[in-house]
Amino acid sequence: MIKPVSKALSHLVMALAAIAFAVPLLWLLSSSLKPESQIIEVPPNWIPRTFTLENFDKVLTTFPFMQWFVNSVVVAVISTAVVLLLSSMAAYALARFRFRGRDALLAVIVSMLLVPIQVTIVPLFILFSDWGELNTYTALVLPTAANVTGVFLLRQFFLSIPRELEEAARIDGASDLRIWWSIIMPLAKPALAAVAALTFVSSWNNFMWPLVATSSDAVKTLPVGIAQFMSATSGASGSAPAYGPPLAAAVMATLPALIAFIALQRFFVAGVTSSGVKG
Repeated sequence: MIKPVSKALSHLVMALAAIAFAVPLLWLLSSSLKPESQIIEVPPNWIPRTFTLENFDKVLTTFPFMQWFVNSVVVAVISTAVVLLLSSMAAYALARFRFRGRDALLAVIVSMLLVPIQVTIVPLFILFSDWGELNTYTALVLPTAANVTGVFLLRQFFLSIPRELEEAARIDGASDLRIWWSIIMPLAKPALAAVAALTFVSSWNNFMWPLVATSSDAVKTLPVGIAQFMSATSGASGSAPAYGPPLAAAVMATLPALIAFIALQRFFVAGVTSSGVKG
C-alpha cells in the first residue's frame, strides 16, 4: 500500500515540476501573440482576446533579426563541431593513454568546472583585443573550444568501452588515430550526441561573452540582439519599453534550441546515463 502512495506522490511532484517549467514558456508564447495593451493588463489573461502577429512583424522589419539569427547558427554549429572534435581527442587520451601527470591533468581539467565565466571575461577581452580579433566569429567560437564538460563526459563514456576492441584493431595494424576515429567514435554516438546538445544550447544561449566581444550587427548573436529590443522600442505607455517584440523574438530564438534538444533527446539521456557508470 505504501509503494503505490509513494509512487503517486513522486509522480505528483514531477508533474508539478514539469508545470513550473512549462508555465513561463506558455506565457511567453501567449504574450507574443497579444497586442501590447493586453500584455501589460492586470490581472493578466492567458488566452489573447485578439490574436496578432504584429510583434513578429516588428521584429523582422525593425531590426536585423535574420542577420543575428544566422550569426547564432554559424557560431553554435562551428562551436559544437570544434568541441566534439577536440573534446573527444582529449577524452580518449585521458581515458586510454598512460603518461606521467595524467591524473593530475584530469584533476585540473575537472576543477575548471568550478570556475565561473565571469572570471575569464577580462583576460579573454584583453587577449582578443591584443590579437585584433574582437567583433569576429573567431572571438565567439575560440573560447568555447576548450569544453571541460565535454572532455569529462566523453572520458567517462570511453572508459566503459571494452579495451579488447582496440587491442584487436592494433593487432590488425591500426594506429591510435585510426582506432579513435573508426572504433571509438562510432561506439560513442550517444555520448557525442549528449555533448553536442549541451554545447549547441549553451552556445545558442550565451549572452555575457558575445555582449562584451561584439559591437556590430554583422557578428552580433541573437541573445545580444534581443536585449536591444527592450531599450529600442517604446511600449503602450510611451516611456516604458515594449514587451511584445522582445517576447516574439524570444519565441523565434527558442525554436532552434528546442528542435535540437528534441532531436537529440533520446541520445542525450542515454549518453549522460552511460557517462556516469565509471570513475
